[in-house]
Amino acid sequence: MAKLLHLIASPRGDRSASRTVAERFLAAYRAAHPEDTVETLDLWEADLPAFDGATIDAKYAVLHGAEKTPAQQAAWDAVVAIADRFKGADKYLLSLPMWNFGIPYRLKHYIDLIAQPGLTFSFTPGEGYKGLVTGKPAAIVYARGGAYGPGTGAEGYDQQSGYLRQVLGFLGFTDLREIFVEPTLAGGPAKDEAVVKATGTAETTARAF
Repeated sequence: MAKLLHLIASPRGDRSASRTVAERFLAAYRAAHPEDTVETLDLWEADLPAFDGATIDAKYAVLHGAEKTPAQQAAWDAVVAIADRFKGADKYLLSLPMWNFGIPYRLKHYIDLIAQPGLTFSFTPGEGYKGLVTGKPAAIVYARGGAYGPGTGAEGYDQQSGYLRQVLGFLGFTDLREIFVEPTLAGGPAKDEAVVKATGTAETTARAF
């Protein structure tokens, strides 16, 4: 039995195109994998600690093999708990909108917490950086108001999918299944068509996930 962790990065509830498609993904996934469990983490409701000075100092203490102060240890323990919950999953589903060509700040905050030495990546002079979250697939539902895919002429503005590919690759992910919902900003038939198309891709992806 496997556990799938769904990370929700849109605050729009039922109005969110990324969440709508993700829910269809999950329905197909549950039907195809009834023995698996699904855990949901809504990043807009999660209690994410600040990534502040004590946390940064703790991170560098880990990198340099130094002792942590009590304040640094407390900050690091909070980070470890969040990273352990993330690493405890076997599969991942991320659903997110594009904000200002990138990702919502709550998702960036979460990534800044879990991307930590000794937890999700390692570093040695001989090997350099090495991702520690390996052998686990991730499906990603991207919703965007405009169209940024190949041939649109706007590919260079897409800092949403490019960033996630880079950071997840850094953490060790090699199996990424991407689902794009675009364009959605105009609403009406164009948005409906985008959602229907993405839903078909999501359901097919989920059954084989």
